[in-house]
Amino acid sequence: MNKIKVLIVDDSALIRQMLTQILNSDEQIEVIATAPDPLIAREKIKKLNPDVLTLDVEMPKMDGVTFLRNLMRLRPMPVIMISTLTEQGASITLEAMALGAVDCVAKPKTDVSNTLKEYADDIIAKVKMAAKANVKPLEKPAPATKTSNKTSVQKLSELKLKASNKIIAIGSSTGGTEALKDVVRTLPASTPPIIVSQHLPAAFTESFTRHVDQAGAMTACVAQNNQRLEAGHIYIAPGDKHLEVVKDGVHYVCRLNDGPLVNRHKPSVEVMFKSVAQNVGSNAIGVMLTGMGADGASAMKEMRDAGAKNIVQDEASSVVWGMPGEAYKLGAADHVVPLEKIAAQIIALL
Repeated sequence: MNKIKVLIVDDSALIRQMLTQILNSDEQIEVIATAPDPLIAREKIKKLNPDVLTLDVEMPKMDGVTFLRNLMRLRPMPVIMISTLTEQGASITLEAMALGAVDCVAKPKTDVSNTLKEYADDIIAKVKMAAKANVKPLEKPAPATKTSNKTSVQKLSELKLKASNKIIAIGSSTGGTEALKDVVRTLPASTPPIIVSQHLPAAFTESFTRHVDQAGAMTACVAQNNQRLEAGHIYIAPGDKHLEVVKDGVHYVCRLNDGPLVNRHKPSVEVMFKSVAQNVGSNAIGVMLTGMGADGASAMKEMRDAGAKNIVQDEASSVVWGMPGEAYKLGAADHVVPLEKIAAQIIALL
C-alpha cells in the first residue's frame, strides 16, 4: 500500500520534530521532508511531490497565507493549517480555509504529554482525510459583503417567507466554514431562524461568526443559553458546547449543553439534530454540509422520520463526503444537491 507522503512546513524545529514523530507513528503515513520556511518548502514540493502539506500560519520570509494563496493558484494540493488558538490565529486560519486549506489543527503544545494521544489521533485522522479531499484550484471570488449581497437576495425576499414556525438546522465539519457562507449568502433577511453546529475550536467561534455575519443579509451570532430563535438570525454553537433547540411556550429557544463529547465532537451535530427531531419535528429543515466522519447522520434520519425535510450536499461539491455521505446512506436525505443550489432548495421547501 502506498503511504501518504507529508511535507511539514514550520519555522520551529521542535514543532517539526513533534509533528514528524506523531505522523510517522502511523503505518499509512510517511513524513518525506520538513521545511523551516515557505521558500525551502517550494523547492521540496517541486522535488518530492507530497500528497499533503501541513503549514504553519505564522512564519518568517513569507507568511503561511501568502504562500497558500500562491500554492492553491499554481499547484492546488491538500493543506492542513497548524494554527495558534488565539483570536489572531483564528482569523488567519479562517482566511486560509477561504483560500482552499482543507482543515486546521492547533499547534501542539510542548507540554502536552497528557493530551498528546488525543492530539495525535486528531492530526493523523485529518491527514488521512486530507489525502482524499476534493481540492479545487483557487479562483478569487469578489469578497462578499452585506451590501453587495443585497441585490442577490432581493428576488428571494419578494417571496415573503411566511414560515414563521420553521427552523433550519445546519451541520458541517471539514470544508464547512466556507460552505456555510455560500449557503447563507443569498438567503433573505426574512428567512426563518438557522441553527448551526460546525466543528471548530472554541477560540475560533467569534471569528467564524463574524465571517458568517458578513456573508449575507441574515444576522449571525454566537448562540446563548435560553436565547429565543427569531427569523433573520443565524445561531452558531460555541466551539465547546452542544447546541440544542427546545420549545418554551410558543417559542423555540437555544439550549447550550456542556455534556461529554459525542462522536468525538462538541458541538456535535448529532446532539443538535436529535433535539430538532424531538422538539421541532415536521417544522424543521435539516441541512448536512461537507465534513469528515459521520457525526449527525443517524440523528438526521431521526429528523426525517419525525417529518422534517432534509437536504444533503452532493459528493462532487463537498471537500469531504463523510457526514453528508453517511446521512445519504442511512436514508436521511430528501434532496441531494450541489452546494450552489442548497439555498434555493431551502427556499423551495419553505
